Amino acid sequence: MHTHQDGPDRAHQRPEGLTDVLVEALGSLSKARETTERARGHLYAFHQLTGTADLELDRAVALLREAGHPEWAQRVVTEILGRNVIPGHWSFQVVEAYDDTYYEPFRTLEGAAVDELAGGRRHLYEAEMKEDRRTAGHPDHTARPGTSG
Repeated sequence: MHTHQDGPDRAHQRPEGLTDVLVEALGSLSKARETTERARGHLYAFHQLTGTADLELDRAVALLREAGHPEWAQRVVTEILGRNVIPGHWSFQVVEAYDDTYYEPFRTLEGAAVDELAGGRRHLYEAEMKEDRRTAGHPDHTARPGTSG
C-alpha cells in the first residue's frame, strides 16, 4: 500500500492486525448495506408516488362527475381510491415492514461487525483505495480536508 505523508485520519487507518481479506469483507458488507440504502430510497419513492397518485384520484373523481359521468367517478372511488397496493397493505405499511424486517437488522449487523472487527473504523477499504490512487503533491488529491498534496 502506497502511503503519503499526509495520509488518512486515524478513523480511516487500518487497526493493527486487520488482514486484507477482513478489510475486503467489511468493505463488501458495507457495500451491500449501502445498496439497501438505495433500495430503501426507491421504496420511499414508490410510497410517495403511490400516495400522490391516490390523492390525484380525488381530482379525477370530481372531473368525471363534472363531465357527466358519475358512474365512472363512483367506479374510481369504489375500485381504486384507497386500495391496498398489496393484500392488506398500503404503501406506508410496505415501507415499515421492509424497515423492520430487513433494513434495520441489516444496518444493525453491519454496524456491529465494523465496531467489533475494525474498532468502529468505517470505509477502510475505500480509504486504502484512495491512498493507493492519490497523486503526491496534487492539490486535488489530498488525503483529507485542510491538508496539502
